[in-house]
Amino acid sequence: MIVMKFGGTSVESAAAIERVASIVKARTERRPVAVVSAMGKTTNKLLAIAADSVNGRRAQALDQLAELRAFHQRETESILREDDRTEARRILDEHFGELAELAGGFAVLGELTPRSIDAISAFGERLSSALVTLAFKYFGMDAVHIDSRAVIVTDNRHTQAAPLYPQSYERLAGKVAPLAQRHIVVMGGFIGSTEAGVTSTLGRGGSDFTASIVGAGIGAEEIQIWTDVDGMLTADPTILPGGHRVKTISFAEAAELAYFGAKVLHPATVTPAIEKNIPVLILNSRRPDVPGTKIVAEAVPCRNAVKSIACKRKITLVNIRSTRMLMAHGFLRRIFESFDRYETPVDMVSTSEVSVSLTIDNPGRLPAILEELRQFAEVDTENNQAIVCLVGENIRYTPGVSGRVFHALEDINVRMISQGASLLNLSFVVAEQDLAKTVGALHREFFAEVDPVVFD
Repeated sequence: MIVMKFGGTSVESAAAIERVASIVKARTERRPVAVVSAMGKTTNKLLAIAADSVNGRRAQALDQLAELRAFHQRETESILREDDRTEARRILDEHFGELAELAGGFAVLGELTPRSIDAISAFGERLSSALVTLAFKYFGMDAVHIDSRAVIVTDNRHTQAAPLYPQSYERLAGKVAPLAQRHIVVMGGFIGSTEAGVTSTLGRGGSDFTASIVGAGIGAEEIQIWTDVDGMLTADPTILPGGHRVKTISFAEAAELAYFGAKVLHPATVTPAIEKNIPVLILNSRRPDVPGTKIVAEAVPCRNAVKSIACKRKITLVNIRSTRMLMAHGFLRRIFESFDRYETPVDMVSTSEVSVSLTIDNPGRLPAILEELRQFAEVDTENNQAIVCLVGENIRYTPGVSGRVFHALEDINVRMISQGASLLNLSFVVAEQDLAKTVGALHREFFAEVDPVVFD
């Protein structure tokens, strides 16, 4: 069995769904389980409907619901069998009836809780998975739909739920694996339910995570993540076009790249795959003949010190200085307790005897954190920064990498640097306005020549 995950752009239209169907059908002998995201920008539209409802714009919310329903009907009816169109209309009636009730409830309450956000944002995957199942039948496949909420069990942290692996694996092995022996199973990504049966979500981008959980739960031989790019590249193509495709990369390297901004993969995706030693492939649904990137347990030997350059934009740099001459006992503890109390993750940290610099990518609760920090330290912040991260297994073994970095960036002001917490990366902070120049200089330095075994 294999798991095939298709993102929102891969199922955004009738033509896109037809491409997906041809890809899945060509792999029928491998007993595929398809995990699909919401169609196009559906989740964003659902959250906009919720916001309109809460803010008293009921007419706008209903208009958007009507448009969203029309979009789903228009993009699927042309690729449905005649007898399945009635079933599709029933699905649309049922789901959009529930959505209208939810919107009405939000208007009465006048607020959105994490639980209610999960309830409405889950409809994108609920709809797409049901409709794609019907479309697969049109293209001659024996497809069955399973509501992911029946098999993916999570904790109660709504909007960022964590899977309960033993319970999820038990349900997947008992329900999905036997069906996949006889049918093509279609499921929605991103969604699950708590042990009490309340709808939950794994966070934005969580469809990759769903695919990995499903793959681990059914004992898949391979997990395929189908996107709109050819795989992992040596640099973000929106910053530096023309990078090289990475043919093979280790789980550890892929996790570092995902965390530091490589958007082709959800950072948590590799966790279940690592535990079960299941290869993960990154493939392009618009160019299915491209081999993509294969993520495996052990790194393939490579002549290049660096595998890829990842970037994370919209970073805030926080500089904290002790008000005493020497670092007081408990200074670091007090700093990180403040960030923990306000549930704000820290990306990078650099310390000296009397100062700490760190970065965050979510400044929503920063004012409250700064108020606490200023009780025992001097603090200043710098906005519009970016993290640049060089990732590669060989960084730990190759002398002179830092020297090459600073030689390449001799005209760029590096605001902060971090190496050592991970043996796989060298990370630093630059102003976002210098990001393109920084990535270009590093790419020329580290990828002027590439190992053909690893790069294309």
